Amino acid sequence: MRKLVFALCLFAVPTMASDIYLFNLLPADGAIAGTPGSTIGWGYSIANQSSTDWLVPTGVTANVFTSAKPNLIFDFPDLGPGESVTIPFDASVAIPQGFFELTWDPSVPIGFTNSGMFDVDFQWWSGEPGNGGSFVSSAPDFSTGYSATAVPEPSYFGFMAALTGTLILRRRGVSLRRSRRSWDRPICESGAEEAK
Repeated sequence: MRKLVFALCLFAVPTMASDIYLFNLLPADGAIAGTPGSTIGWGYSIANQSSTDWLVPTGVTANVFTSAKPNLIFDFPDLGPGESVTIPFDASVAIPQGFFELTWDPSVPIGFTNSGMFDVDFQWWSGEPGNGGSFVSSAPDFSTGYSATAVPEPSYFGFMAALTGTLILRRRGVSLRRSRRSWDRPICESGAEEAK
């Protein structure tokens, strides 16, 4: 009886090991930042490591966002065995691309952070959904942390203040060198030199 159980376990391991996938947010640490009023977001990367089944994402949930308008832009790609896809966040195209985006309220305080978890639901299918494939089983859900922080906008006046400060310090450095050079001059030792 033990040999039968052991043989069944060995048979089950390759099947379970082949039905795995990888999902990553872009950036990988889930931390993004943007200025008040700006739209920022996350991209994603998925790899179906199954040799037999299709990986089908079915849902996304996130924690509540405050001082921002959230928008799910995930395209729910169906991935055949061994397929992978990487979509960085891009808000500059007609239909934004990536995983999730948020638009900060113009009045969000600098340093304010939204943080929480994204949860993505997946299923395994025997073939492409809608093209002869059928549901096999639910895949393990994927959860990952995220954070979005409001940061100040680089200002023209801040840049000019930094530039002015640099110029003042350089000018002081030049004047210090000139005064030091004057200290290096020999002191008059004779009356003839004093007359000069």
